[in-house]
Amino acid sequence: MEAIITVVGFLGAGKTTLLKYLMTNYINKGWNPFIILNDYENANLDAQQFIDQIEPKQIRALSGSCICCSGINELRDQVNRIPERTNGITLIEANGTSDACSLMSFLGVGLNDRFLPPIQISVVDLKNWQKRGEHNELEANQIQVSSLIVLTHTENIPSNRLTLVIKELNKLNPLAETMRMEEIDIYLIPKLSPSKNKAQKFEHLKSHWSSCSVDLPKLPNSNCIYDICSTLPKTILRVKGCTRIGNEEEYTYFERTPDGKVSIRPFNGLPITGAKLLTIGPGSDPKLLEKAIKNSLLQQDKVRN
Repeated sequence: MEAIITVVGFLGAGKTTLLKYLMTNYINKGWNPFIILNDYENANLDAQQFIDQIEPKQIRALSGSCICCSGINELRDQVNRIPERTNGITLIEANGTSDACSLMSFLGVGLNDRFLPPIQISVVDLKNWQKRGEHNELEANQIQVSSLIVLTHTENIPSNRLTLVIKELNKLNPLAETMRMEEIDIYLIPKLSPSKNKAQKFEHLKSHWSSCSVDLPKLPNSNCIYDICSTLPKTILRVKGCTRIGNEEEYTYFERTPDGKVSIRPFNGLPITGAKLLTIGPGSDPKLLEKAIKNSLLQQDKVRN
C-alpha cells in the first residue's frame, strides 16, 4: 500500500524545503514519489522548481482554493488518479494557511483502498514560533494532529528558546515526535501512524485570508524587488514573484517571508502563467501590487537619472 504524507506549517516555515529534502532522499533510495502542491495563488510557480528532479507527470499544482475545505474534493480526486507505481509514495504540501486539523479529518475519507491512512508532518519555524500575533492560534492548530514535527530555522537559536518551543509543542501535541530535518529517517516516515491527539477547537474561517496576483514586467535590476517587498504592508504575510531582471534571459524568483526576509534565486525554466507578483494575507489587493511595482520602477528611474 502507498503512504500519503501531508506537509503543513505556517507561511515561510520551510515546507517546500522539507518537501524537496524528502523527495530527493526518496528518489536517491529508489522510491517513486508523486508530488501535489497547493497554494492560493499560482501553485505552478512552486511546482516548476521540482521538475529538474522529477518528471512533470509526477507533480500536480492545485491553485485558487484551500485543500482543507473548498479544495478537498479536488485534492482527493487527484490522489485517487495517481497511477500505481513500484515503491510509490505521495507527498502533499498544503498552503501555509491551511486548517491542518480539518484537512486530516477530510482527506482520509473516500480514498482508494491502495492508499494507507494519510500521515501529517508539521514544519515549525523555531525562530518565529508563536510570534505571529493574531495568527498564533492558526500556527498552533497546524501541529496538533501531526505525527511528526520538524524544526526549521534552527541556526544560532539559544538553548533556552529551543527548550521553550519544544515544551509548548509537547503540550499541544504530546504524541508527536519532534526533530530537526537532518535527523529524519525517511524509511520510518511511511510507517508512522495517524495522530490520535485531540485537537483544540479552532474557528475554521480564521485560516481563510485574501490573496491576489498581477502581471509583473521586466525589472531593471534586483533593487526593484527589494523596493516592492519593502513597500507592501506587513499585514501581507507572503510575497512571491517571478520575472526577468535587466538583460538576463533566465527568470528570477523571489519571496518575502512573514518575518520580512527577502530571498532571490534563479527560476527553473519558464513560468507557464507568465511573470507574476502575488501576495497572501490581509490587505492583498491588485491595485496595491500594481502601485508597488510602479513606484519601484519610478524609484529606479530617479536613481539612474
